[in-house]
Amino acid sequence: MAGNGNACVPLHSRAKCLRLAHMGANEKHKDSIFSRLFSDPDTLRELYSAIEGVELPPDVAININTLSNALFMGQINDVSFTLGDRLVVLVEHQSTINENMPLRMLMYIGRVYEKITDRMKLYQTKLEKIPVPILIVLYNGKAPFPAHKVLRLSDAFRNADGLRAGTPDGPALELVVHVYNINQGYNAELLGKCETLKGYSVLVSKIRECRETMELGAALEAAVRYCIDNDILRLFLEANSSEVLNMLITEWNLEEAQRAWLAQGKAEGKAEGKAEGKAEAESKILGLFKQGYTVEEVERMLAQGGVGNAEIPIGM
Repeated sequence: MAGNGNACVPLHSRAKCLRLAHMGANEKHKDSIFSRLFSDPDTLRELYSAIEGVELPPDVAININTLSNALFMGQINDVSFTLGDRLVVLVEHQSTINENMPLRMLMYIGRVYEKITDRMKLYQTKLEKIPVPILIVLYNGKAPFPAHKVLRLSDAFRNADGLRAGTPDGPALELVVHVYNINQGYNAELLGKCETLKGYSVLVSKIRECRETMELGAALEAAVRYCIDNDILRLFLEANSSEVLNMLITEWNLEEAQRAWLAQGKAEGKAEGKAEGKAEAESKILGLFKQGYTVEEVERMLAQGGVGNAEIPIGM
């Protein structure tokens, strides 16, 4: 690999320039670098094979059925696809630790089954076979997290002792989610088998490194340039340079503003600083970014308490 080592060099300082275009509105709430990278059958085949440790036969068809914003009113997942008619795989990318992923996955998988199943067959007497679900979360946040963790829906159930006769065999409903840490230094074997996922992990790591000494825009440009110079996601980044930078600045603005908002809520002892308030704030903050506000402007609104009362449509 060629390049300039580990230095964070602003993109505009290089001979080959990628300009950071003005951030515009995305049509899809969850349109992100991750979902864009894993939006074709070849990369999904590579990703699934790496996670499951299997080699998919070339004749196994991969059909993408990621939920669309228009159909499901803003509640959409990152990536979902079927392998033939035998497996349905949901993959979510998370930069924050979220113990509620089994509940979210339950909602997603129900909608995916609704999308891929002939509804008329549900009313026939013959058993309708459905694809086996595989539910995966790929985590690359800054908070410490193990290489692999299993989350179960039943962990969220309230205690119902005394309300049922006898001892049930187990919960009537269960759902299992496997969470993998894809930060640098974790799951090296998995990342080694999926070049696209490894490249994404390197890109995020380089952004964080550059962010320590640069403003956000310059850090993103420098990280993208580093990856191009070192042949990491090079074809993807070169072909989609302006769009990639716009999506990155939206994602990282949101992440940084979220931290500021949560810190403010915690300092003031507000209940909104917890899970329910976080979800509402995230939607409102994202709406501000899509209207063209900078992270500094959003942080100023947060400091003044303006976001909580802003008239911003939820799920913009």
